[in-house]
Amino acid sequence: MLTGGNSGIGKAAVVALARAGWDVGFTWHESEEGVREATAEVEALGRRAASRPLDLQVPQDGPPVVEALAEELGGLELFVNNAGAGHSTPFLELDLETWQRTLNIDLTGAFLCAQAAARLMVRQGGGGSIVNVTSVHEHVPLATSSAYCAAKGGLGLLTKVMALELAEHGIRVNSVAPGEIATKMTGNENVDPHELERPGIPAGRPGHAAEIGEVIAFLASDGAGYMTGESVVVDGGLLLMAAQANQALGGG
Repeated sequence: MLTGGNSGIGKAAVVALARAGWDVGFTWHESEEGVREATAEVEALGRRAASRPLDLQVPQDGPPVVEALAEELGGLELFVNNAGAGHSTPFLELDLETWQRTLNIDLTGAFLCAQAAARLMVRQGGGGSIVNVTSVHEHVPLATSSAYCAAKGGLGLLTKVMALELAEHGIRVNSVAPGEIATKMTGNENVDPHELERPGIPAGRPGHAAEIGEVIAFLASDGAGYMTGESVVVDGGLLLMAAQANQALGGG
């Protein structure tokens, strides 16, 4: 099950998980066309799909939806926190409403949904896996994105606390930290990232949502059974570039 499964990384993860043999429940916001497309792709792979609308601007709406999807699918072994929102506002101009909206969706909503999912897994008694989709900005700052960075940094550390506390229940918790991915959030939805030049990234291009979906599917698999509390950065080498950028700007 995952939040925000009707577009971008979430939709790619829905398909990757179905291809790996999972029945998939997902939440969605705004795009019903994306829901139909994701559902059709899951069913074409011979798996079941279930969906519910959810707007995490009201974080407490999350747990009942998690529980409803789990009941429809007959249990919960995997939960992915993917729903997210960003902003581009200088710190001195950031208003409280934007700050609260971003943290509600990216952090508080993620916390409540993951908590509900973990409680279900504990009651079931069979363990499970939780994956939190953060960002490279879990690790490095980005000017004009203070609320987003605070939320993603918080979710990254929350991931590690969850991993510590839930290990006794057989629940693994990891995060995936994408760099620039060709999605609606980055203004490149439905664009082939191989056609976009990014000289500041060693890979030379943005990532494809499917490349993040595959990492999520791996973390959900038995092959990642000894991984917990990790942040898997998938950024084409972007975080390697600090010293290179300094040199390019005339530094030592």
